[in-house]
Amino acid sequence: MTIDTSFHFRDDTPAGKDPDKASPTLRRYHQLLWSKPLPDGRRLELSDTSPGVYLHHRSADVGELRLTSDAAIQTFNSWARMRPILDQMEPGENDEFVKVSYTIGGMLVFPGNRVGRAMTINGARGFIPAIADRVDLTLECIHRHYRHDDNTPLGSTLRRYADFFALFGDFDGYVDFFHLQDLTDRGTVKFFTDVVRFDQAARPTDLATYREFRTRSLEFVHARNRRIAALNL
Repeated sequence: MTIDTSFHFRDDTPAGKDPDKASPTLRRYHQLLWSKPLPDGRRLELSDTSPGVYLHHRSADVGELRLTSDAAIQTFNSWARMRPILDQMEPGENDEFVKVSYTIGGMLVFPGNRVGRAMTINGARGFIPAIADRVDLTLECIHRHYRHDDNTPLGSTLRRYADFFALFGDFDGYVDFFHLQDLTDRGTVKFFTDVVRFDQAARPTDLATYREFRTRSLEFVHARNRRIAALNL
């Protein structure tokens, strides 16, 4: 199966459903992309036949993984408090942003099993205002996790899934495995806004900042789509 990097996952998702759960094409693409050798050579083979599990792996050498899909790109299109900014955009700009964000270049997988009663990575990304579902800030937290610096809004959440991140060896291994190279530069994260502070809300607060955020987000998704399209699967 080839991957169509222009395919919009809402197109095969039933009305009112979430593509992360209900798009069959997205699930197949995730299964194809992430079923491959880990950096140390062990094979990660994902199954979509385990009842109640989005993608599943169980083996003696890797262990057990229960993965779920997550839309990595935040558009803020559904945020009521962002309407004064979004309403200043040109007609169609918001729709284009949403459509591109739901191509494969805008999607990730994370562990879907809850540890105790705590939130998953997917849940924490969306719940914590200092992250606000932004993939650039999420990746910075992951970067610091690999450096054993968990003093970030996602620090305690990532520690709960330390075994998952250990599968990729280090930050570069994680970035390479999930084709996130276009979100980094010489081992550092490229942010979607010029000002990044974990002690304040992550949403853009004016039109100029939002436009820059939107431009950089789209540049990343398009670049990652080109990277995925060039794979010899």
